[in-house]
Amino acid sequence: MQNKRVLVTGGAGFIGSNLANHLAADNDVVAVDDLHLGTPENLDSDVEFVDASVLDDDLPTEGVDVLFHLAAYSSYTMAEEHKREATRVNVEGFVNAVEQAREDGCDTVVYASTSSIYGSRTEPSPEDLPVEARTCYEASKLAREQYGEYFHHHYEMTLAGLRFFSVYQGYGGAEEHKGEYANTVAQFTDKIANGEAPEVFGDGTQTRDFTHVDDIVRGIELAADHRLQGIYNLGTGESYTFNEMIEMINAELGTDVDPEYVENPLDVYVHDTMADATKMREATGWEPEIPFEEGVARVCAPYKQ
Repeated sequence: MQNKRVLVTGGAGFIGSNLANHLAADNDVVAVDDLHLGTPENLDSDVEFVDASVLDDDLPTEGVDVLFHLAAYSSYTMAEEHKREATRVNVEGFVNAVEQAREDGCDTVVYASTSSIYGSRTEPSPEDLPVEARTCYEASKLAREQYGEYFHHHYEMTLAGLRFFSVYQGYGGAEEHKGEYANTVAQFTDKIANGEAPEVFGDGTQTRDFTHVDDIVRGIELAADHRLQGIYNLGTGESYTFNEMIEMINAELGTDVDPEYVENPLDVYVHDTMADATKMREATGWEPEIPFEEGVARVCAPYKQ
């Protein structure tokens, strides 16, 4: 993407800031964030930052060619503890941002959905798999997908909903500000590097399709470049157990820290995830480029300096 004016909501957050910084090399980028989970420190100087909520009436949508909507209450726990506000931000905020962009002439939107709606699966999950909302978070993201269909059919806009799989980068990147809501790779690495035992629910055999944020950012950009319509997975198609992840972190850091296994306190918990990204690959040529071993090495690198 080049010479476009783009708006990134949630633009000072983890994924949003990585996207904004990447696009700013060749585009005019505005990042909107209410600083709930983000910080302007994540952004490069060539990104214009606006402190605002996606619920506001005067978002900076004038002249925008593409809206990247990443603002959200972005986890099960966060949404369950703040249901009303999470629903307002995740659903009303989506409709508000898209509608303002549409009124100002923008017809291309890429937005964040979630892979959590697939539930627990050890086999790759394709987009046409039946899904259900078991949590407030999942319900809000499914609502986004339904409103995406509405805007497409009613206004002939193109809206690509991307179901991300376990996105990580590490505290050396833009995840540190998320704290307890950061990916387990970042959290566990930080604890192990500091000689602390990471807390693992159950026996550590749960699996995740860990996808590096750089691969996610490329996928988001490609979705806009190709003006994709509909729902697409972004994940590697490979999964690792938490035990394997901890072993890799220890090996990379030269440490020998065992996890602390505890009873799972969550009422709803996805035990296993794995993406089928065939649809995205066939539509854009996207392929994940960062194997998990390399990704773990990147997360660990700042602690070895």
